[in-house]
Amino acid sequence: MKDVFARLGADFFSTILFLAIYLSTDNVLLATGVAIAGAIAQVIYSRFKGKELGYMTWASLALVIVLGSATLLTHDPRFVLAKPAIGHFAIGAIMLKRGWMLRYLPPIVTQTIPEYVTFAGYAWAALCFTLGAGTIGVAMTGDMKLWTFYVTVVLVGAKIAAFAIQYIAFRILIGNRMRAAARA
Repeated sequence: MKDVFARLGADFFSTILFLAIYLSTDNVLLATGVAIAGAIAQVIYSRFKGKELGYMTWASLALVIVLGSATLLTHDPRFVLAKPAIGHFAIGAIMLKRGWMLRYLPPIVTQTIPEYVTFAGYAWAALCFTLGAGTIGVAMTGDMKLWTFYVTVVLVGAKIAAFAIQYIAFRILIGNRMRAAARA
């Protein structure tokens, strides 16, 4: 579990850095510049340490540089605010692959209710697309306070709620299947 959070922190490092600088200075351009520098420094550090960089790291770096540069050149924060949406759309597209969740779940789930796992995988994809669209909508307003709330509370809260719902549903479904199998 610790490894998962470390990977998520690494994947969203520039966004976290952007939020921290923006919330402490209220300066979008400074936060954007620091996020770009942080993303570049993260890649340099990882390469120096000999770590293999995944596709998401390179994609995130490219997005931070392109969208951050557009923000700096135009003084329009909407470009950099759209970055999390692009990530959600990309992850949502990956989640459309049938069975993507199977490797993340314990054997009791994959052996007892595999058809529900496929449905849950598609539900996660739909959630990512919905959250990405919401991020674009909020970014288009240009309201930094609303965007900060959306990214820190709504995006995280929706994923926690979805995980909780999935966990409870899987427990109920597995319990029902196991009781039915015991009766048979």
